[in-house]
Amino acid sequence: MLDHFAKLGVDPATFSGGRLGDKLGIRIVEASGDRVVGTMPVDGNQQPYGLLHGGASAALAETLGSVGAMLHAGPGRYAVGVDLNATHHRSATSGLVTGVATAVFKGRTAATYEIAITDDTGKRVTSCRLTCMLRDL
Repeated sequence: MLDHFAKLGVDPATFSGGRLGDKLGIRIVEASGDRVVGTMPVDGNQQPYGLLHGGASAALAETLGSVGAMLHAGPGRYAVGVDLNATHHRSATSGLVTGVATAVFKGRTAATYEIAITDDTGKRVTSCRLTCMLRDL
């Protein structure tokens, strides 16, 4: 799949969130149209009080859901996030957070994913929902 997108001129780095994903340290560890798993360090992604920044959590969620939607859309198509909802339940101050994006709707023109972000102890930090529009390249 990576080779196919590279031949179309789509940078395979988008599978880790592109340049923003690189800056945030996002790493994809599992990816399919049904489920995407990725990690992100807390260190370097904190707000002034030392807590994981909510925007970093949102960026992780949108990255994971978008990768899933792109894989669901298939060759010759791409995904564009059109709605993101995030609820922050607790803070994380160190270690890695892990996001798991699970498909809840996979249609022809849209896909929706639920994303659970947990800390190193498995406690939920953030719950998100992302809907992507699926477009032709």
